[in-house]
Amino acid sequence: MCEAGASDRENTGPAFSALLEDSAEDLYENAPCGYFSTLLDGTIAKINGTLLAWLGHERDEIVGRRRFSDLLTVGGRLYHETHFAPLLRMQGELGGVAFEMKTAGGARLPVLVTSTVKTGSDGEAQLIRTTVFDASDRRAYEQELLRTRDEAERERDRVQRLARTLQQTLLPPALAEVPGMRVAAYYHPASADQVGGDFYDLFPVTGDTWGFFLGDVSGKGAAAAVVTSLARYTLRAAAVHDPDPTVALGTLNTVLNRQFHGTDPRYCTVIHGRIRPHGDSATVTLAGGGHPPALLIRAGGTTFLPLPGGQLVGALPGARFAAVDVRLEPGDTVLLYTDGLTEARTRGRTRYSEEQLRDDLTGLAPTTAPAVVEAVTALLAGFGDGVEDDTALLAFSIPLPGGDQP
Repeated sequence: MCEAGASDRENTGPAFSALLEDSAEDLYENAPCGYFSTLLDGTIAKINGTLLAWLGHERDEIVGRRRFSDLLTVGGRLYHETHFAPLLRMQGELGGVAFEMKTAGGARLPVLVTSTVKTGSDGEAQLIRTTVFDASDRRAYEQELLRTRDEAERERDRVQRLARTLQQTLLPPALAEVPGMRVAAYYHPASADQVGGDFYDLFPVTGDTWGFFLGDVSGKGAAAAVVTSLARYTLRAAAVHDPDPTVALGTLNTVLNRQFHGTDPRYCTVIHGRIRPHGDSATVTLAGGGHPPALLIRAGGTTFLPLPGGQLVGALPGARFAAVDVRLEPGDTVLLYTDGLTEARTRGRTRYSEEQLRDDLTGLAPTTAPAVVEAVTALLAGFGDGVEDDTALLAFSIPLPGGDQP
């Protein structure tokens, strides 16, 4: 206790007190910031040694000879005359305004300026007092932030270009033409930064048969792209080898289940089928593997084409798949879609359901594949940020006689 008391007395003794007795003039001259006072016309009447040292000027070069605006860059002088000075006259005080001052050697010194108008007892303005803070470190920090932001934006642009390029390789450059039918497709990416796992294709199998598929791989990014590429080429090869779409899905199931198992299982949902045109109609065979049902839009009503029993592709070693045949007549359209559409949020809250999709498209019949895809594309655009997952669309139709449909 005694030692502590002695130490406290030493800290409040004459030696310590002497350190606190700097004169006001010394505090002004050697302050850690710049000070100057100007007459109302801007002529500098007083300036401290700190600011003179920063600028590299002698006192007699400045006092009574220069105005504040004379020490600023060209842009700074313009801003001072058009903004700073008028606002200071109106408000009486301005704080934290950024300027660049010129040093004697021609360099630029970034500063933050705070000015206050001093008034007399009669309320009339007498002079202007200004405090100047060196903002060099702040400017360097801001420039580093800008540089980092620019680098991040360039990196994001690079990632987005790479994602777009990779996505394009996973989609067909063009759809095959099926005699007597209209076909259309669309891909809506939910994110510009990641590759999605949705895929589709339409291709000739034999002289009078065309194969098609539309699917959705679990996950996103490069890992999903690997599965997507494998699924596309496996299905195309299997479709040529065997005419039964359920066999092709079984082949894909075996490939995925063997390739991706253990700690990183990969699977997908798929609708795969065949189109056989004949005259002014066509027979479509659809096989489903855990995918949302296709939508059949007819003049007599819009219905789903359920595929009971179809399981996820790649999830189980012995998955089962089901198929149905449907006959398309003039005016009929089949729409395939991924769940990015039916899981989108409307008004930021409610999920858009398959039933809502059916109701929204019912009024289009009789219609064509391009018209249906255009209508669904407009729906997606209306959802805005509510579309949280990629969406792929594939549609085909038999046009009415006359060919005047869109």
